[in-house]
Amino acid sequence: MSQYVFKMPDLGEGTVDAEIVAWHAKPGDAVMEDQIIVEVMTDKAAVEVPAPVSGRVVSITGAPGDKVAVGSPLIVFDVSDGAAADGGAGRPAKAAPDAPRPAAPSGAAKTGGVAAASAPAASMPAAAPAPAAEQIPAAAPPRQGRVMASPANRRRAREAGIDLSTVAGSGPGGRILRGDLIAALPHSAASPSAAEAAVSRQSRPAGVDVSAETSAETSEIKVIGLRRLIAERMSEAKRNIPHFAYVEEVDVTELESLRLHLNLSRPADAASLSYLPLVVMALTRVLESFPQCNVLYDAERGVLVRHRAVHVGIATQTPDGLKVPVVRNAQSLGLWEVAAEIRRLAERARSNKATRDELVGSTITVTSLGKLGGIASTPIINAPEVAIIGLNKAIERPAVHHGAVAVRRIMNLSSSFDHRFVDGYDAAAMIQALKELLEHPAMIFIPKVKSK
Repeated sequence: MSQYVFKMPDLGEGTVDAEIVAWHAKPGDAVMEDQIIVEVMTDKAAVEVPAPVSGRVVSITGAPGDKVAVGSPLIVFDVSDGAAADGGAGRPAKAAPDAPRPAAPSGAAKTGGVAAASAPAASMPAAAPAPAAEQIPAAAPPRQGRVMASPANRRRAREAGIDLSTVAGSGPGGRILRGDLIAALPHSAASPSAAEAAVSRQSRPAGVDVSAETSAETSEIKVIGLRRLIAERMSEAKRNIPHFAYVEEVDVTELESLRLHLNLSRPADAASLSYLPLVVMALTRVLESFPQCNVLYDAERGVLVRHRAVHVGIATQTPDGLKVPVVRNAQSLGLWEVAAEIRRLAERARSNKATRDELVGSTITVTSLGKLGGIASTPIINAPEVAIIGLNKAIERPAVHHGAVAVRRIMNLSSSFDHRFVDGYDAAAMIQALKELLEHPAMIFIPKVKSK
């Protein structure tokens, strides 16, 4: 038997190890070259690793949640003639494996207003065997080539016993979406109880291993992948950064009027404006006068890196957890360009298509809970940034306006700052300047007059 030992590849960006999120092959499986065999996470990105050769899997290293060092054995293949299936036998092993591809592709994530790039991951027993073929009648002829599906949907299919090659994808390019899996459940479940169990798994939080359930009354959920990285990053940010919060109410009555007017005359291909693009536009103007809030702190070197460009992170809730795609050079974009970029990045983040470059590099973050925004919040800083701006719910309520009580639309801004580098006075002055622009939104679009 001729064996090929595939080691954990160097995934770049100074990565020293990676966390195993899910195995897509188990000992005894025949795999083809370039077939996805394992999904891993580093502190920068989720990555689907393809097989470097065709052959039969002899052994694998690590269970979901385990970390494997770069250069350590990951999987052993039998590459003897006849070991591979579907005509792949006897194909010679490559001297070096192909570079791993981004997971479906999934990029870096950021936690809650707090940065969470998709997260990092030693020995384990083989993954649980897949359900017997007779339990999974094919709903359609198996498709040829690579099946397009996100890591989360691959996990759901595996848990529900669905063969993805038999599922017709309704997404772009035949990509399999969650709805396609739900539609396939009646055909793949061996019994109503199995179908019910599969449906229940669809609502499990992302980044948890449900294989360790212990009884009907309690369960043990292993925190892995993105959810573990979110936990680590949030803890690190709160532990290392002396946060201080500043909350101010803003009368957005005029901003709402402008938003509605602009939506009536918006470009044909543009989505309806929310407050978010207008706040981003105002923020880029304010930071011209408060550059100390548009910086990154390099803790290793002990320096603040001040940026001229404003790269705004937009905290985005996705099925896999909170990610923060980045609107780059927001100060150079027009309103509709900012709105289009926010929409594009949010869609890519939610569909797990965002690249690493689209999910890292923000210099300040804006987070909003929309209609669930509440009265106030205390967002966690997206380290290594030093400030985060949170939008709360906008509601109509009585307020004193020009000496009389009137119904006005009020929204609170809840912001957090790194008190090591942003003084309370500067933080308050920045939010007051932002409030001024949002309460008189025409000023957002008037060029600033430079003093002589």
